[in-house]
Amino acid sequence: MLRISGKLALICTVAATALACINLLTAPKIEKYNKELLIKALSAVSKTYVISETNTLVNETDTAFDKINSFYTLSDNEILTGYILSITAVGYGGPMDMIVGYEKNGALIQAKLLKNTETPGLGKEAEKTEYMELFLSKGASDPIPLRKNQLTTEQADAISGATITFSGVAKALFSGSEFVKTKLAESKQ
Repeated sequence: MLRISGKLALICTVAATALACINLLTAPKIEKYNKELLIKALSAVSKTYVISETNTLVNETDTAFDKINSFYTLSDNEILTGYILSITAVGYGGPMDMIVGYEKNGALIQAKLLKNTETPGLGKEAEKTEYMELFLSKGASDPIPLRKNQLTTEQADAISGATITFSGVAKALFSGSEFVKTKLAESKQ
């Protein structure tokens, strides 16, 4: 029994050492890839506006905005035009990281779904630009659709099978729009 325990301990030690070495080799590449992905997403949701440095939210006590992680300001010739928010939505597969651009009035410019574990062929469709077009320009005077019955029949059919993902994305986009219209608008007055 002692020989088996010793062999198992040796195997575990070798496996742990191998995994640690692989992590040392891959961690910088994964970090670089994630930064490149963020830069592409920021560019995609900013129109042609200039993006500021990130502003991390600290101690956000309003639970309506607790999924908003940070924001960037957007400007055109040094005039504030909008914001980009980093938001964590919750879908069928769990947390979904999003980068979302808004005009100053809370209207959605564009949104990109980044890291997520949604179901391929269903919830993963939210990664596509066409999916986020359901929400474009919504959030100011035209409300963000939070339920499928607020969509056209064609739009509702397109998200069929991914209702939880749709609901998570819609709630996150709505929360972001409200954050821009209330919290950020207040801070710029």
